Amino acid sequence: MTLATTLMIIAVGFILTVLLTPLFIPALKRMKFGQSIREEGPKSHMKKAGTPTMGGLVFLLSIVLSTIGVSLYFNMLTTQTIVLLLVLVGFGVIGFLDDFIKVVLKRNLGLTSLQKLIGQIILAIAAFFLLKPGPAFTSLAIPFTDWSIDLGVAYVAFMIFWLVGFSNAINLTDGLDGLVSGTASIAFSAFGVIALVYDQTSLAIFAFAVTGALLGFLIFNANPAKVFMGDTGSLALGGALAMLSILVKQELLLLLVGIVFVAETLSVILQVISFKTTGKRIFKMSPLHHHFELSGWSEWKVVVVFWSTAFLAAFVAVMLEVM
Repeated sequence: MTLATTLMIIAVGFILTVLLTPLFIPALKRMKFGQSIREEGPKSHMKKAGTPTMGGLVFLLSIVLSTIGVSLYFNMLTTQTIVLLLVLVGFGVIGFLDDFIKVVLKRNLGLTSLQKLIGQIILAIAAFFLLKPGPAFTSLAIPFTDWSIDLGVAYVAFMIFWLVGFSNAINLTDGLDGLVSGTASIAFSAFGVIALVYDQTSLAIFAFAVTGALLGFLIFNANPAKVFMGDTGSLALGGALAMLSILVKQELLLLLVGIVFVAETLSVILQVISFKTTGKRIFKMSPLHHHFELSGWSEWKVVVVFWSTAFLAAFVAVMLEVM
């Protein structure tokens, strides 16, 4: 795939999202799909109440259309592409139901954790069997080495853990204007490059379509956000990113490429463990981005620092894979 082709794929996702989003925002407002803000969150966020949410619907539609369109154009609509789209849309449906219950039915907690977990597990298992896994698929590569571990049937358990874990990790990260749009676009573009390194063009098409769609959405999602992606977008992105790392067969590399998502999740886990065992909090508030906000950083500064961290980690990961 040439640089021009890569930029074309990104441009298709970008343009579709930029054209669709202005149509979606008024519709979301008319349907009163406005964001509710947690009272225990930073007080500065209260002004965001009522901002249209479920904006993830826009870029999910853009990703599906651009991925299928470009894949058909290059005759590269593979089973792997279909599985990626299945995971993206499936996790997006779970997120949409969660958003719908919270925003429209006014049940602030949305779906229960168990309901979301069951849905995520079913999708992960379905993806596993659709791919008809063999020995090469069930091996787990150790990044930057020639070593791998064949998990055999146990790989399905790893796959469930990976998809559920990263869908929730990106969901936790989605707390500031533009934070996930920026960090996720960096992560998907990194895996797009890695897919090309391993001559997996069909996966690269999907990755760059997501990158373009997210960059288009960022125009409307950057501070001050005109629309939020909601769980509809964040759960979909997390599941798709984890699935992409699995198909590229560089699963554990996602820990570096997605370092911001990992750090956000660890901050929540450590905060809960510390408070339950000692009664003390490690952070002023978790996830981690709220800690920096309450430490006096502006929302924009937190987002830019996290973007920069994500870019540096992704750059290091790609360079080490290419070398």
